[in-house]
Amino acid sequence: MSIRTNTAVWVESRQRWQINVQKDGVRKTFVSAKPGRTGQREANRKADEWLEHSVISTSTKVDVLYPQFLASKRATTSLSNCRPMDGRWRNKIQPLIGQKSIGRLTDGDLQQVLDRALAGGYSRKSLQNLRADLCAFLKWARRNRYTTLTGEDLEISKAAQRGQKRILQPKDVLILFNVDTTILRKNKAVEDYINAYRLEVLTGLRPGEINGLEWADWHDDRLELRRAINCYGETTTGKNDNARRVVYLSSLARQVLEDQYRITGPKGSVFCISNLQHYHSRWKRYCKVNGLPDIAPYEIRHTFVSISDALPEAQMKKLVG
Repeated sequence: MSIRTNTAVWVESRQRWQINVQKDGVRKTFVSAKPGRTGQREANRKADEWLEHSVISTSTKVDVLYPQFLASKRATTSLSNCRPMDGRWRNKIQPLIGQKSIGRLTDGDLQQVLDRALAGGYSRKSLQNLRADLCAFLKWARRNRYTTLTGEDLEISKAAQRGQKRILQPKDVLILFNVDTTILRKNKAVEDYINAYRLEVLTGLRPGEINGLEWADWHDDRLELRRAINCYGETTTGKNDNARRVVYLSSLARQVLEDQYRITGPKGSVFCISNLQHYHSRWKRYCKVNGLPDIAPYEIRHTFVSISDALPEAQMKKLVG
Protein backbone atom coordinates (compact mmCIF):
# COMPACT_ATOMS: atom_id res chain seq x y z
CA MET A 1 0.00 0.00 0.00
CA SER A 2 1.33 3.49 -0.93
CA ILE A 3 0.95 6.59 1.25
CA ARG A 4 0.01 9.97 -0.21
CA THR A 5 2.58 12.66 0.61
CA ASN A 6 1.08 15.57 -1.33
CA THR A 7 -2.30 17.29 -1.48
CA ALA A 8 -4.67 18.49 -4.18
CA VAL A 9 -4.03 21.97 -5.59
CA TRP A 10 -6.42 24.38 -7.29
CA VAL A 11 -5.85 24.69 -11.06
CA GLU A 12 -7.24 28.10 -11.97
CA SER A 13 -7.22 27.53 -15.73
CA ARG A 14 -9.41 24.45 -15.37
CA GLN A 15 -11.39 25.55 -12.33
CA ARG A 16 -10.81 22.35 -10.42
CA TRP A 17 -8.81 20.69 -7.66
CA GLN A 18 -6.18 18.27 -8.95
CA ILE A 19 -3.72 15.82 -7.43
CA ASN A 20 -1.18 13.55 -9.12
CA VAL A 21 -0.14 10.30 -7.39
CA GLN A 22 1.88 7.22 -8.33
CA LYS A 23 1.75 3.55 -7.35
CA ASP A 24 3.74 0.61 -8.73
CA GLY A 25 5.01 2.76 -11.59
CA VAL A 26 1.51 3.87 -12.58
CA ARG A 27 0.74 7.59 -12.38
CA LYS A 28 -2.84 8.85 -12.01
CA THR A 29 -4.60 12.19 -11.70
CA PHE A 30 -7.68 12.74 -9.55
CA VAL A 31 -9.82 15.86 -9.72
CA SER A 32 -12.84 17.58 -8.18
CA ALA A 33 -14.76 20.57 -9.51
CA LYS A 34 -16.38 21.33 -6.14
CA PRO A 35 -15.38 24.76 -4.78
CA GLY A 36 -13.46 25.32 -1.57
CA ARG A 37 -11.91 22.78 0.75
CA THR A 38 -14.75 20.34 0.06
CA GLY A 39 -13.37 19.84 -3.45
CA GLN A 40 -9.82 19.50 -2.18
CA ARG A 41 -10.85 16.83 0.31
CA GLU A 42 -12.81 14.96 -2.39
CA ALA A 43 -9.82 14.86 -4.76
CA ASN A 44 -7.56 13.70 -1.92
CA ARG A 45 -10.06 11.00 -0.93
CA LYS A 46 -10.18 9.64 -4.49
CA ALA A 47 -6.40 9.47 -4.57
CA ASP A 48 -6.23 7.76 -1.16
CA GLU A 49 -8.79 5.13 -2.19
CA TRP A 50 -6.72 4.25 -5.25
CA LEU A 51 -3.44 4.17 -3.31
CA GLU A 52 -4.86 2.05 -0.50
CA HIS A 53 -6.44 -0.50 -2.79
CA SER A 54 -4.03 -3.37 -3.26
CA VAL A 55 -4.52 -6.89 -4.54
CA ILE A 56 -3.47 -10.02 -2.67
CA SER A 57 -2.83 -12.31 -5.64
CA THR A 58 -2.51 -11.70 -9.35
CA SER A 59 -1.25 -15.11 -10.46
CA THR A 60 -4.43 -17.09 -9.76
CA LYS A 61 -6.11 -18.22 -12.96
CA VAL A 62 -9.62 -17.23 -13.93
CA ASP A 63 -10.36 -20.98 -14.17
CA VAL A 64 -9.89 -21.17 -10.40
CA LEU A 65 -11.68 -17.97 -9.42
CA TYR A 66 -14.75 -18.05 -11.63
CA PRO A 67 -16.15 -21.30 -10.15
CA GLN A 68 -15.75 -19.72 -6.70
CA PHE A 69 -17.74 -16.71 -7.92
CA LEU A 70 -20.45 -19.01 -9.30
CA ALA A 71 -20.59 -20.87 -5.99
CA SER A 72 -21.24 -17.56 -4.21
CA LYS A 73 -24.07 -16.83 -6.65
CA ARG A 74 -25.63 -20.25 -6.09
CA ALA A 75 -25.73 -19.49 -2.37
CA THR A 76 -27.67 -16.26 -2.87
CA THR A 77 -29.88 -16.69 -5.93
CA SER A 78 -32.19 -19.20 -7.58
CA LEU A 79 -31.27 -22.07 -9.89
CA SER A 80 -33.11 -20.38 -12.75
CA ASN A 81 -30.54 -17.57 -12.54
CA CYS A 82 -27.50 -19.74 -11.85
CA ARG A 83 -27.94 -22.41 -14.53
CA PRO A 84 -27.73 -19.93 -17.45
CA MET A 85 -24.66 -18.33 -15.82
CA ASP A 86 -22.99 -21.76 -15.66
CA GLY A 87 -23.71 -22.26 -19.35
CA ARG A 88 -22.33 -18.88 -20.38
CA TRP A 89 -19.18 -19.56 -18.36
CA ARG A 90 -18.55 -22.95 -19.98
CA ASN A 91 -19.46 -21.95 -23.52
CA LYS A 92 -18.35 -18.33 -23.90
CA ILE A 93 -16.07 -17.20 -21.07
CA GLN A 94 -13.90 -20.16 -20.03
CA PRO A 95 -12.62 -21.04 -23.55
CA LEU A 96 -11.24 -17.50 -24.00
CA ILE A 97 -9.99 -16.34 -20.60
CA GLY A 98 -10.09 -19.40 -18.34
CA GLN A 99 -6.33 -20.02 -18.58
CA LYS A 100 -5.39 -16.37 -18.03
CA SER A 101 -4.16 -15.23 -14.65
CA ILE A 102 -6.39 -12.60 -13.09
CA GLY A 103 -3.45 -10.18 -12.97
CA ARG A 104 -2.96 -10.35 -16.74
CA LEU A 105 -6.65 -10.01 -17.55
CA THR A 106 -7.49 -6.81 -19.43
CA ASP A 107 -10.59 -4.98 -20.61
CA GLY A 108 -9.55 -6.07 -24.10
CA ASP A 109 -9.77 -9.74 -23.10
CA LEU A 110 -13.25 -9.20 -21.67
CA GLN A 111 -14.38 -7.26 -24.73
CA GLN A 112 -13.20 -10.15 -26.90
CA VAL A 113 -15.56 -12.47 -25.00
CA LEU A 114 -18.49 -10.24 -25.98
CA ASP A 115 -17.30 -9.80 -29.57
CA ARG A 116 -16.84 -13.54 -30.09
CA ALA A 117 -20.31 -14.19 -28.67
CA LEU A 118 -21.76 -11.63 -31.08
CA ALA A 119 -20.00 -13.33 -33.99
CA GLY A 120 -21.44 -16.63 -32.75
CA GLY A 121 -24.99 -15.36 -33.07
CA TYR A 122 -25.76 -14.00 -29.60
CA SER A 123 -28.67 -11.53 -29.56
CA ARG A 124 -28.46 -8.15 -27.83
CA LYS A 125 -30.33 -9.52 -24.80
CA SER A 126 -27.96 -12.50 -24.53
CA LEU A 127 -24.96 -10.17 -24.80
CA GLN A 128 -26.38 -7.99 -22.03
CA ASN A 129 -26.63 -11.06 -19.81
CA LEU A 130 -23.07 -12.06 -20.69
CA ARG A 131 -21.75 -8.57 -19.91
CA ALA A 132 -23.64 -8.61 -16.60
CA ASP A 133 -21.93 -11.92 -15.73
CA LEU A 134 -18.48 -10.46 -16.44
CA CYS A 135 -19.13 -7.30 -14.44
CA ALA A 136 -20.52 -9.31 -11.51
CA PHE A 137 -17.42 -11.53 -11.57
CA LEU A 138 -15.13 -8.50 -11.53
CA LYS A 139 -17.09 -6.99 -8.64
CA TRP A 140 -16.67 -10.23 -6.70
CA ALA A 141 -12.94 -10.31 -7.58
CA ARG A 142 -12.45 -6.69 -6.44
CA ARG A 143 -14.16 -7.40 -3.12
CA ASN A 144 -11.79 -10.32 -2.63
CA ARG A 145 -8.80 -8.20 -3.68
CA TYR A 146 -7.87 -10.18 -6.78
CA THR A 147 -8.14 -7.30 -9.28
CA THR A 148 -8.92 -3.63 -9.77
CA LEU A 149 -10.75 -4.12 -13.07
CA THR A 150 -14.33 -2.83 -13.22
CA GLY A 151 -15.53 -3.73 -16.73
CA GLU A 152 -17.35 -0.40 -16.96
CA ASP A 153 -16.04 0.20 -20.49
CA LEU A 154 -17.34 -3.07 -21.95
CA GLU A 155 -19.50 -2.34 -24.97
CA ILE A 156 -22.16 -4.20 -26.88
CA SER A 157 -21.86 -3.58 -30.59
CA LYS A 158 -24.64 -1.66 -32.31
CA ALA A 159 -24.66 -4.52 -34.82
CA ALA A 160 -26.15 -6.84 -32.17
CA GLN A 161 -29.61 -7.92 -33.25
CA ARG A 162 -32.60 -7.53 -30.98
CA GLY A 163 -34.54 -10.76 -30.52
CA GLN A 164 -37.78 -10.87 -32.46
CA LYS A 165 -40.79 -11.35 -30.21
CA ARG A 166 -43.23 -13.81 -31.71
CA ILE A 167 -46.93 -13.50 -30.99
CA LEU A 168 -50.22 -15.16 -31.80
CA GLN A 169 -52.00 -13.51 -34.73
CA PRO A 170 -55.76 -12.72 -34.59
CA LYS A 171 -56.63 -15.97 -36.38
CA ASP A 172 -54.55 -17.88 -33.81
CA VAL A 173 -56.31 -16.13 -30.92
CA LEU A 174 -59.62 -17.10 -32.50
CA ILE A 175 -58.56 -20.76 -32.43
CA LEU A 176 -57.23 -20.52 -28.86
CA PHE A 177 -60.52 -19.18 -27.52
CA ASN A 178 -62.77 -21.50 -29.49
CA VAL A 179 -60.91 -24.82 -29.50
CA ASP A 180 -60.26 -26.49 -26.16
CA THR A 181 -59.18 -29.92 -27.40
CA THR A 182 -55.88 -31.60 -28.10
CA ILE A 183 -54.68 -35.13 -28.93
CA LEU A 184 -53.58 -37.38 -26.07
CA ARG A 185 -52.63 -41.02 -26.69
CA LYS A 186 -54.03 -40.71 -30.23
CA ASN A 187 -57.43 -39.63 -28.93
CA LYS A 188 -59.09 -36.23 -28.89
CA ALA A 189 -59.25 -34.86 -25.33
CA VAL A 190 -59.91 -31.61 -23.50
CA GLU A 191 -56.71 -29.63 -22.97
CA ASP A 192 -56.26 -29.41 -19.18
CA TYR A 193 -54.36 -26.12 -19.35
CA ILE A 194 -56.53 -24.33 -21.92
CA ASN A 195 -57.64 -21.70 -19.39
CA ALA A 196 -54.02 -21.08 -18.38
CA TYR A 197 -53.09 -20.36 -22.01
CA ARG A 198 -56.07 -18.05 -22.38
CA LEU A 199 -55.30 -16.19 -19.17
CA GLU A 200 -51.71 -15.62 -20.33
CA VAL A 201 -53.01 -13.94 -23.48
CA LEU A 202 -55.53 -11.83 -21.54
CA THR A 203 -53.23 -10.71 -18.71
CA GLY A 204 -49.61 -11.02 -19.87
CA LEU A 205 -48.69 -13.23 -16.89
CA ARG A 206 -45.46 -15.21 -17.17
CA PRO A 207 -45.62 -19.03 -17.10
CA GLY A 208 -44.00 -19.10 -13.66
CA GLU A 209 -46.66 -16.69 -12.38
CA ILE A 210 -49.41 -18.82 -13.91
CA ASN A 211 -47.86 -21.84 -12.18
CA GLY A 212 -47.72 -20.06 -8.83
CA LEU A 213 -51.24 -18.64 -8.97
CA GLU A 214 -53.55 -19.68 -6.12
CA TRP A 215 -57.24 -19.07 -5.64
CA ALA A 216 -56.52 -16.86 -2.63
CA ASP A 217 -54.80 -14.44 -5.05
CA TRP A 218 -58.04 -13.75 -6.96
CA HIS A 219 -60.22 -10.89 -5.71
CA ASP A 220 -63.10 -10.33 -8.15
CA ASP A 221 -61.60 -7.90 -10.69
CA ARG A 222 -57.92 -8.29 -9.78
CA LEU A 223 -55.13 -10.76 -9.14
CA GLU A 224 -52.53 -10.11 -6.44
CA LEU A 225 -49.32 -11.73 -7.67
CA ARG A 226 -47.25 -12.90 -4.71
CA ARG A 227 -45.21 -15.78 -6.08
CA ALA A 228 -43.89 -17.62 -9.11
CA ILE A 229 -42.84 -21.26 -9.42
CA ASN A 230 -39.98 -21.67 -11.88
CA CYS A 231 -38.96 -24.61 -14.05
CA TYR A 232 -36.87 -26.05 -11.18
CA GLY A 233 -39.87 -26.11 -8.85
CA GLU A 234 -38.54 -23.21 -6.78
CA THR A 235 -41.07 -20.77 -5.39
CA THR A 236 -39.81 -17.21 -5.82
CA THR A 237 -41.21 -13.69 -5.61
CA GLY A 238 -40.92 -13.33 -9.39
CA LYS A 239 -38.48 -12.42 -12.12
CA ASN A 240 -37.71 -8.84 -11.06
CA ASP A 241 -38.70 -5.96 -8.77
CA ASN A 242 -41.89 -5.38 -10.76
CA ALA A 243 -43.07 -8.99 -10.44
CA ARG A 244 -45.02 -8.50 -7.19
CA ARG A 245 -47.98 -6.51 -8.43
CA VAL A 246 -51.73 -6.28 -8.80
CA VAL A 247 -53.18 -7.19 -12.20
CA TYR A 248 -56.64 -5.84 -12.96
CA LEU A 249 -58.82 -8.22 -14.94
CA SER A 250 -60.99 -7.61 -17.96
CA SER A 251 -64.41 -9.24 -18.06
CA LEU A 252 -62.96 -11.87 -20.40
CA ALA A 253 -60.18 -12.71 -17.96
CA ARG A 254 -62.71 -12.99 -15.13
CA GLN A 255 -64.79 -15.33 -17.27
CA VAL A 256 -61.76 -17.56 -17.85
CA LEU A 257 -61.11 -17.72 -14.10
CA GLU A 258 -64.76 -18.45 -13.39
CA ASP A 259 -64.60 -21.37 -15.84
CA GLN A 260 -61.44 -22.65 -14.15
CA TYR A 261 -62.97 -22.21 -10.68
CA ARG A 262 -65.58 -24.80 -11.56
CA ILE A 263 -62.74 -27.24 -12.28
CA THR A 264 -60.16 -26.67 -9.51
CA GLY A 265 -61.67 -24.16 -7.03
CA PRO A 266 -61.97 -23.04 -4.33
CA LYS A 267 -58.59 -23.74 -2.66
CA GLY A 268 -55.00 -24.32 -3.65
CA SER A 269 -53.47 -23.95 -7.08
CA VAL A 270 -55.57 -22.40 -9.84
CA PHE A 271 -54.25 -24.53 -12.70
CA CYS A 272 -52.64 -27.48 -10.85
CA ILE A 273 -49.66 -27.54 -13.21
CA SER A 274 -47.41 -30.48 -12.33
CA ASN A 275 -44.28 -28.67 -13.55
CA LEU A 276 -43.39 -26.11 -16.21
CA GLN A 277 -41.73 -28.69 -18.45
CA HIS A 278 -45.07 -30.52 -18.64
CA TYR A 279 -46.87 -27.21 -19.24
CA HIS A 280 -44.44 -26.44 -22.06
CA SER A 281 -44.86 -29.83 -23.74
CA ARG A 282 -48.66 -29.68 -23.50
CA TRP A 283 -48.69 -26.20 -25.07
CA LYS A 284 -46.42 -27.39 -27.89
CA ARG A 285 -48.74 -30.33 -28.55
CA TYR A 286 -51.83 -28.08 -28.51
CA CYS A 287 -50.18 -25.76 -31.05
CA LYS A 288 -49.22 -28.63 -33.35
CA VAL A 289 -52.66 -30.25 -33.21
CA ASN A 290 -54.55 -27.01 -33.84
CA GLY A 291 -52.24 -25.32 -36.33
CA LEU A 292 -50.89 -22.55 -34.10
CA PRO A 293 -47.37 -21.17 -34.62
CA ASP A 294 -44.56 -22.86 -32.72
CA ILE A 295 -43.91 -20.26 -30.01
CA ALA A 296 -42.74 -20.81 -26.45
CA PRO A 297 -45.16 -20.45 -23.53
CA TYR A 298 -43.23 -17.39 -22.36
CA GLU A 299 -43.96 -15.73 -25.69
CA ILE A 300 -47.72 -16.09 -25.26
CA ARG A 301 -47.61 -13.08 -22.94
CA HIS A 302 -46.24 -10.90 -25.72
CA THR A 303 -49.56 -11.39 -27.50
CA PHE A 304 -51.24 -9.58 -24.59
CA VAL A 305 -49.23 -6.42 -25.25
CA SER A 306 -50.06 -6.47 -28.96
CA ILE A 307 -53.76 -7.09 -28.33
CA SER A 308 -53.90 -4.36 -25.68
CA ASP A 309 -52.36 -1.87 -28.09
CA ALA A 310 -54.48 -2.82 -31.08
CA LEU A 311 -57.89 -4.02 -29.90
CA PRO A 312 -60.38 -2.58 -27.41
CA GLU A 313 -62.10 -5.16 -25.21
CA ALA A 314 -65.37 -4.97 -27.16
CA GLN A 315 -63.53 -5.93 -30.34
CA MET A 316 -61.64 -8.67 -28.49
CA LYS A 317 -64.95 -10.12 -27.26
CA LYS A 318 -66.22 -10.17 -30.82
CA LEU A 319 -63.07 -11.95 -31.95
CA VAL A 320 -62.99 -14.68 -29.31
CA GLY A 321 -66.74 -15.12 -28.88
